[in-house]
Amino acid sequence: MISTPSLDTQLRQRIAAEGPLAVETVMAEANAAYYARGEAIGAAGDFVTAPEISQVFGELIGLWLAVVWQMLGAPERVLLVECGPGRGTLMADALRALAPVPAFRAAVEVHLVETSPVLRETQRAALGAAVTAWHDTLDTVPEDAPVLLVANEFVDALPVRQYVRAEGAWHLRRIGLDADGAPVFVVGEAVPADDLAPRLRAGVPERAIAEVCPAGRAFAADVARRVTAQGGAGLIIDYGHGLSATGDTLQSVRAHNYHPVLRDLGSADLTTHVDFEALGHAAVSAGGCIQGPIEQGAWLRALGVEARAAALRRTASPDQDRAIHLGVRRLIDPAEMGRLFRVIAVATAGLATLPGFEGT
Repeated sequence: MISTPSLDTQLRQRIAAEGPLAVETVMAEANAAYYARGEAIGAAGDFVTAPEISQVFGELIGLWLAVVWQMLGAPERVLLVECGPGRGTLMADALRALAPVPAFRAAVEVHLVETSPVLRETQRAALGAAVTAWHDTLDTVPEDAPVLLVANEFVDALPVRQYVRAEGAWHLRRIGLDADGAPVFVVGEAVPADDLAPRLRAGVPERAIAEVCPAGRAFAADVARRVTAQGGAGLIIDYGHGLSATGDTLQSVRAHNYHPVLRDLGSADLTTHVDFEALGHAAVSAGGCIQGPIEQGAWLRALGVEARAAALRRTASPDQDRAIHLGVRRLIDPAEMGRLFRVIAVATAGLATLPGFEGT
């Protein structure tokens, strides 16, 4: 039996044949291969997301969705869409939290945007008949009803284009090979870099790096078009910065530890910090209205995360009590996920301030 070369080997062969590849190209191919394995999330995987840390996270999102549904006039049918649903934990917790709102639960039609066949099976085991359909992209989700969309730690894994400042101009950053055939970053051709924020186009030092996520901007614009045309709101939660800035944020994680970025491509998680200012601009340009971004800790506190945790702890065993306390602290503590992670909502025009965004 002839074995197929690893993606890492395939990419090296391609670079040797074609020349240095754009960071955007390598990241897209590496993450497609990585997530297809379906082994990334959880204690036995490479990283843990907020829904896996505490059930309270998904429960509060479920209740948030119910309130927004009521703000929309309680339509008889609503599309509940999750992009990048992982192991289905967030959706399972959200749906369980809807028990006190049976009319909303009856109105919900669940659609999951997931490309990995392995993860789809995991989601099917977690959610069963609750899922109406799976989709490879948002494009095939129906457009015949109001939509409530959730994307938690979805945008950070979308491929970014990197630029590097050299000799007074912006150049595309590429990945080539060193003398030993190992992948390395190289400076590519000079380019206009028109997609950078205006304040970043000049006046930055040599060797500065800037990132643009075309796929993330397109996603935010698509969400905006949908909520504008269909009614509804989209919730995007991720780690990143509120304002566009220079800096190399490309990182790799494997077995819950940082991993050399260009090693084992396709076998480790590649992500970047999300540019929430760019997402907001893309959404507004497509006709949406944005609320936030707001730090995750502040948003969860406004939704009552501490009260919900206290209620759970009253009937918990000592071990459960400690797990609930530590999980919620990890979600909201500024030194952990509370400040680095941010939340932004894309809503249809005329919708009042959404829960958790008061004062933003």
